[in-house]
Amino acid sequence: MSASNSTDRTNVTMAHADSRSKGLARNWWAIAIRAVLAAGLAIGIFRGSTYTLATLVLLFAAYVAADGVAAIVAGLLRMKRGEFWQTLIFEGTLNLFFAGAILVWPAIVATAFVGLASIWAVVTGAALLAAARRTCEAYVQGLLALAGLVSIVWGLLMASIGPTSDSAPDTVGWWLIGYALSFAAALLMLSCVLQRQYNQSAWCSE
Repeated sequence: MSASNSTDRTNVTMAHADSRSKGLARNWWAIAIRAVLAAGLAIGIFRGSTYTLATLVLLFAAYVAADGVAAIVAGLLRMKRGEFWQTLIFEGTLNLFFAGAILVWPAIVATAFVGLASIWAVVTGAALLAAARRTCEAYVQGLLALAGLVSIVWGLLMASIGPTSDSAPDTVGWWLIGYALSFAAALLMLSCVLQRQYNQSAWCSE
């Protein structure tokens, strides 16, 4: 009897994991959008070589807000389908909170911005790692974890050896470019894998 119950619980757990993976694959486009937003941030900073610190901070806040909206929209769509949505809504809400905190503090100095950005990066990275643990496919799990680690490592490095109050805006800009390009690459690889998985699933169901 106990062996049967254990088997049933295992089957239910595997079914839930499979459902989450299919839901993630179905929303590959949302991850692609977030990759494009991160790449857009890097390109925007790179092309604007004369940006002041205030401009860089506002650009980053705009990116974080747009990324948050994309995460919340994807989370709401998953909620409507009865799929796992809590992590996306949490991450999106955190992004909007962070962007709002910057926008109401327009005279933010480099040190304070570095502190806020570091905390944001570590927390959002942890959310991605939590999402990776709920995925059953090893390659999808690995790419989700990679995106989470990129965010966490950048946040920790930003806090320990990142720009200070004496740093030039260019220094802050290159730190943001480094994060944006790395994060965009991880998300782009993930979205491509998920799109292929979704297309294969759709083809098999026909």
